[in-house]
Amino acid sequence: MLSRQAIVASPIGLHARPATEFSRMVATSGVPITVGRPGDTMVNGASVLAVMALGIKCGERIVISTEQPGAESLLNDLVKFVETDQPNVGQSLAPTPPASTRVP
Repeated sequence: MLSRQAIVASPIGLHARPATEFSRMVATSGVPITVGRPGDTMVNGASVLAVMALGIKCGERIVISTEQPGAESLLNDLVKFVETDQPNVGQSLAPTPPASTRVP
């Protein structure tokens, strides 16, 4: 099993937008990833609801794991994401229309 530990940097923890982005990264990779507190219940990292249900707060240590060989790069990317405050994650879900089409 491959595992990495990370300290959550987002002020809102691994909740809402950060949890959504984390789960999106896992789901699009196709690699089965689990996440949770060290020594506690691990959940499916691709499930945003399961990740949010953990209630992980800023400053908490988490474990990110997989049993799939060769997934070191993905684990490293997930750790980097979790350990970096992501203030703009998901802020703009729709593209901003060009200035010429905006209504004043």
